[in-house]
Amino acid sequence: MQKIKTLRWSVVLLLLTLNFGCDQISKKIVRANISDYEHISIIKNYFTLTKVENTGAFLSLGDEMPYIFRLVILTGLPLLFLGYGLYFLFAKRHLPITMQIALCFLIGGGIGNLYDRIVHGSVTDFMHMDFYLFQTGVFNFADISIMIGVGILLIQSFKNKNKAVQQEID
Repeated sequence: MQKIKTLRWSVVLLLLTLNFGCDQISKKIVRANISDYEHISIIKNYFTLTKVENTGAFLSLGDEMPYIFRLVILTGLPLLFLGYGLYFLFAKRHLPITMQIALCFLIGGGIGNLYDRIVHGSVTDFMHMDFYLFQTGVFNFADISIMIGVGILLIQSFKNKNKAVQQEID
């Protein structure tokens, strides 16, 4: 039983570290090698690199808010939520493995962006996709981690709802 607990904590810490580490390494490379607003085409114009320092939240929301409000809303609140998320992840011993993985992606990505905001004063975004009918904002690996975590939770939620409906039918 102790080996299983140790393995679980090791995997959780590894996933958190990988999410944070990949995000920070990619941002360090981008900060060192790409100028602000430089446009580098990777796959024609479908996938490009464009370095943007985002002082706001998702898609620069809140960018124009006074500094103190940005500090509270974009640093203080995420710090509280991430702290609670870590507590929840480590305190709840019987979480389904999919929820543990989803939380690792959410928390790892959240810590990556929060770290940027605290250390650099902004979040470095640098990837952009444009498929004519569908276009993203500029994003980073932390954002991808967060979206993967949300996606896993949504899929798990639909599966649980389908199981409940199926049990009612039976």
